[in-house]
Amino acid sequence: MNMEAKANETFFIYEVFSQKSVSASFVHQFSLLAPNDEVALTMARENFLRREPCFNLWVVKRDNIHGLPPEERPFLERLDNKSYRETKGYGDLQARWRHHKEKYEEQQKHAGNGS
Repeated sequence: MNMEAKANETFFIYEVFSQKSVSASFVHQFSLLAPNDEVALTMARENFLRREPCFNLWVVKRDNIHGLPPEERPFLERLDNKSYRETKGYGDLQARWRHHKEKYEEQQKHAGNGS
């Protein structure tokens, strides 16, 4: 067995995620090769924290990350129509209020002229 094949058997691929602040989401930064979790964390700190500060750092073995295969992704679609729970319905709220206010003022003007 050559050295490169032996190294590939003892080293694992790790994914590094960072969080800029308490309220920020974790963002994938890079991948690295390391023999174990401790070395991977040390390498991630040395390589990443030199460049920019962060609040938290996750180092995860790639084999421990599980995702949905493409054929199962359609199951993620929403089954119900509950658009009222989404904020997009409030985007034109100001225009709606303006429309109703103008309509009300127009009615008041006509009511004032009729009496």
